[in-house]
Amino acid sequence: MKKAVFFDIDGTLIDCLNGIKDITPRVKKAIRALQSNGNYVFIATGRPYAFLSDAIRNFGFDGFVFANGAYVQVKEKCIYKNSIKKDHIRNFIHNFEKRNIQYILEGESYSYIKNEYEKLHSLFADYNISKKYLQGDYNLEDVDIYKIEMLCTDKKSMDYCLSLKNEDFNYLYDLNRGYFELYSKSNTKASGILKALNHLNIPIENSYAFGDGKNDIEMLSTVGCGIAMGNADNYVKGFAKKVTDTVQNDGVALEIEKSILADLCIS
Repeated sequence: MKKAVFFDIDGTLIDCLNGIKDITPRVKKAIRALQSNGNYVFIATGRPYAFLSDAIRNFGFDGFVFANGAYVQVKEKCIYKNSIKKDHIRNFIHNFEKRNIQYILEGESYSYIKNEYEKLHSLFADYNISKKYLQGDYNLEDVDIYKIEMLCTDKKSMDYCLSLKNEDFNYLYDLNRGYFELYSKSNTKASGILKALNHLNIPIENSYAFGDGKNDIEMLSTVGCGIAMGNADNYVKGFAKKVTDTVQNDGVALEIEKSILADLCIS
């Protein structure tokens, strides 16, 4: 029976802030070994398509769970998408601009950010995000938005962003940088993974996921075997069945080699 393995990007496959801006050769080899045995490999990320590096975009993954599950692609086919309602987007934009909050709207192929948002552009450059799929000139009525990221410059703007969590929306944040990711509660990486598994007719027990962040908790606890990275905090590790080594020490490759490929040989 074929397996499906899902990989977070930041802190799992790469670590841009600490010098790992591409998947390491050992990890690439391990992932390709999974594919050569007839298994599926997916990216499951909070990033939109526009935030992928060319190396990841062209690696040959069998599909993608984007924007924390709001957009799911198998091969070249979109099998699920659930954009944020335009009324919500308009209201967010109005309040962001009133409070001088820089923001980016994340769509299917492109993401949309004002050219004058230099601080937000600089932050994305730190994560090796190209401007190739970023657009500054757009009509909101013509695009679907799946997630929003914001950068605050003072306490009042951060307080506003902290107030956005409700029955419809959740967020991740880094108050030290004033950075927020806002997304719909109706989508998670786990819900996106379940849609991909259903599409491929793969039972949940034949699925694996690697992750390190709080937005990985649902998928780590939902798949057949959730594997936390060694660099994840202890809270996240508590939701995983296994813990591997850090991203710096090729933790993904170590677990694939030690366990997943070994399980395939046994089965």
